[in-house]
Amino acid sequence: MEDIFSVVMVGLMVLLGGVPSIYILVSMPVILAEKIYGKVKYGKSLYD
Repeated sequence: MEDIFSVVMVGLMVLLGGVPSIYILVSMPVILAEKIYGKVKYGKSLYD
């Protein structure tokens, strides 16, 4: 019974740690590309 609980807890920890990590991994390049595109095309500041 302890083994099942351990497997469930590890799976839960993987989900809780993996989902935000994947979100950051995907969102940061998208945000940077959006900022650079706005700077090149419209001359906007990178800090807005």
